[in-house]
Amino acid sequence: MEEILNKYLPLKNQNVPRETLLDFESFIGMLIKKNEDINIISKETAKNEVIRNRHILDSAQIIDFIDFNCNNLTDIGSGGGMPGIIISIMIKNMKKNLKVNLYEKSHHKCNFLKKVSKDLKLNTVVLKKNIFEEENLETGTIMTRAFKPLPIVLDLVFNNFKNYKNLIIFM
Repeated sequence: MEEILNKYLPLKNQNVPRETLLDFESFIGMLIKKNEDINIISKETAKNEVIRNRHILDSAQIIDFIDFNCNNLTDIGSGGGMPGIIISIMIKNMKKNLKVNLYEKSHHKCNFLKKVSKDLKLNTVVLKKNIFEEENLETGTIMTRAFKPLPIVLDLVFNNFKNYKNLIIFM
């Protein structure tokens, strides 16, 4: 266990439970395995250390900005589950009752997200929908990472969300 803890030293000050780190490691294994069949993330980044540092730690850094006073949050353009799956893992192990909506239009990526969610017992809803065609959406936090350019994301949020508390965009 100490070896796994050392791989996540940047999260040490956030009191992340060991169960979260074990779930992260399980997620990495699922991601690498599925990435051999379909392109979820680039082949160059489909290595344990790169996934851990570039995708998991990067996604996990937003946990302090999530609005826990709402009953759901939304990841638009979920892709391989960053940040949605990562945040969902953290929320589960924090014992918070918050559902994570994962919007992804790719059939194959949706199947991957559903399997990960089921296997890790995450409180997610995987929505195989084009987020640009949805209307009057309500959520607490909206998050997106490597989805679309900023002006497109801002237009999407303005036009398609009726109500939300905060917006986290990875640039």
